[in-house]
Amino acid sequence: MVDDNELRKLRDTAVPAPGESAKARAFEAAMRAYEQENISTATQGSIGGLRLTERAQKLWSEIMQKKLIATPALAGLVALPIAGYAAFHLLREPSPFSGDQKVTETLADKPASVKPLAKQAPRDQPINEPLAATVPTTDKKAGADVESRDAADVLVAPPPPPKPESTAAGSAQQSAQERGVLAEPAPAPLPLNNTAGAPSASRVARMQAGESKLMVRQPAMAPADQIAPQGENRNRIEDFKTNPIHAAAEDPVSTFSIDVDTASYSFVRRSLKEGALPRADTVRVEEMINYFPYDWKGPDSASTPFNSTVSVMPTPWNAHTKLMHVAIKGFDIKPTEQPKANLVFLIDVSGSMDEPDKLPLLQSAFRLLVNKLKPDDTVSIVTYAGDAGTVLEPTKASEKDKILNAIDKLTPGGSTAGEAGIKEAYRLAQKSFVKDGVNRVMLATDGDFNVGQSDDDDLKRLIEQERKTGVFLSVFGFGHDNLNDRMMQTIAQNGNGTAAYIDTLAEAEKVLVEDASSTLFPIAKDVKIQVEFNPSKVSEYRLIGYETRALNREDFNNDHVDAGDIGSGHSVTAIYEITPKGSGGEQIDPLRYGQATVNNGGVANADEYAFVKIRYKLPNEDVSKLITTPVTSANEVSSFDQAGTDQRFSVAVAAFGQKLRDEDATAKFGYDKIMEIATAARGPDPFGYRSEFLSLVRLASALGGNR
Repeated sequence: MVDDNELRKLRDTAVPAPGESAKARAFEAAMRAYEQENISTATQGSIGGLRLTERAQKLWSEIMQKKLIATPALAGLVALPIAGYAAFHLLREPSPFSGDQKVTETLADKPASVKPLAKQAPRDQPINEPLAATVPTTDKKAGADVESRDAADVLVAPPPPPKPESTAAGSAQQSAQERGVLAEPAPAPLPLNNTAGAPSASRVARMQAGESKLMVRQPAMAPADQIAPQGENRNRIEDFKTNPIHAAAEDPVSTFSIDVDTASYSFVRRSLKEGALPRADTVRVEEMINYFPYDWKGPDSASTPFNSTVSVMPTPWNAHTKLMHVAIKGFDIKPTEQPKANLVFLIDVSGSMDEPDKLPLLQSAFRLLVNKLKPDDTVSIVTYAGDAGTVLEPTKASEKDKILNAIDKLTPGGSTAGEAGIKEAYRLAQKSFVKDGVNRVMLATDGDFNVGQSDDDDLKRLIEQERKTGVFLSVFGFGHDNLNDRMMQTIAQNGNGTAAYIDTLAEAEKVLVEDASSTLFPIAKDVKIQVEFNPSKVSEYRLIGYETRALNREDFNNDHVDAGDIGSGHSVTAIYEITPKGSGGEQIDPLRYGQATVNNGGVANADEYAFVKIRYKLPNEDVSKLITTPVTSANEVSSFDQAGTDQRFSVAVAAFGQKLRDEDATAKFGYDKIMEIATAARGPDPFGYRSEFLSLVRLASALGGNR
């Protein structure tokens, strides 16, 4: 042991000038210790024998035992072994950049004008976990810019020019602190395998010139056009099966309600633009067909609310069948003749509406509608979230600023008390009821009714009771992944209104501005279609679409059975695929015991394909009227190309809808054929709807492999 008195003497003794002989002896001792060390090539563990620190301690002890108290020797022995140990330790430790170690390098020469780097996204955390835990959150855009600029560059920069160790480390730490990045002094990195290729010369030059940034091994970058994986789908859609083929000899009559809704087309469009084929149940073919305006021949006067045109043409996807095309055009009321409107905006402001494509889009859409109204029209606003509240009492559209201000102040929050909101909306509609005018509740929601009468059947009964008062209801759906389409269809059908899905401001303009007349002003209600096929001319038939609008045969003449409405200028299209008798395209075997019950015995009308009947009521009447149209060879064209432009385009849309539903009828009819028909029949397209349809066909073809 060293005596304390000797240590005190050392402390108090004046430091003499360094002696060359003492320095030489100390250096020689250090070198002997170094040469005796067996440097292992192992990357882990420690070699046997004494460590360098232990040898230094032993040397010190021996010196002290010999009473070597010369100050120059002591100073040399203290400084040189420590320096030797540090150098040896750095040489024998494994490189932090070898093997599968995580890599984080911070260079010290970042210009001061560069913004702080953002915290890396979660996908980078497995590669740079310590950084993710310590870097403060900064501007996300800056981080995104850095990532995009460096994705294809080298992952590790070349080392900076040599600097004194202490100076380089201090500079790196100071520069990192200024940028908000945790820096660790580190030796020059070893090269990494770089699958992206060697850095460009300009990139290396910039690095050597002093540009530096946080260098992190990036995961493989996905292509810019790669489709993101689809998340869980929470939309509530009504399930239905495609209409079957019927044998005309056994079941010659088809009955259904007309459908002027367009929600399905908008839903399909959004799905395709997000990079996914739509679910089959979201594709209602009739809504896709009726999304487009057609120039069908309309009635000459308002006394007849609509006109029907029937044509027969070859089927482009089946050489053995024909298409029977039924087109209805409603009377277009002139703006000067439009009745006064009493509108109640029933707006869902529940917590589920707090998304950019819900309440904010809804507000913009209703602003468009308010600007379309006439000064004498009336607007009320009711909101519901937890409980219902009246935001705006009945107000004339001439007070536009007051109405728009009430719309702008809407904010989301709470659960959805849909029942209370609907009741309050009907109360306000009755309060400002306009006799011989338009009285309509306009419900805007994502369909999330979770408080009150949340059962669709209960809502249906409530709407049925209220429509008898003369107040109709239309539904406008917003948002995605939580849309209750089933509920929207139920209450719109039973509220004598329409259902539309608004996914963009352009769609809002179409529904609430361009189609405002047909959306707001009904010209006929409870419109039903019944077709009787002649078994002597038609072996089989099937209705394309309208699965959710099917009616019983006896419902056609029952005025108590509700059906769809037609608005001013509305176009409605229904298409049957029929198999002419003897064409060889029959899919149902004939009856074993003949057709005694349907043999007409040569009576009149045997040359008709079918007999089309349309029953309707005027908006303020409760007794229906009937329109009939026989379908004969006079309605037929010999080739598909001879059919009208609008007929051919609507058939292309029908084929597209069936293709998206993966129906057997169009299994061998490719998207390229649909594109060919639609392109040739695009015709006048002032609003670009048909051009957009062509782009959707191309998207579906790419996503479906042109099946």
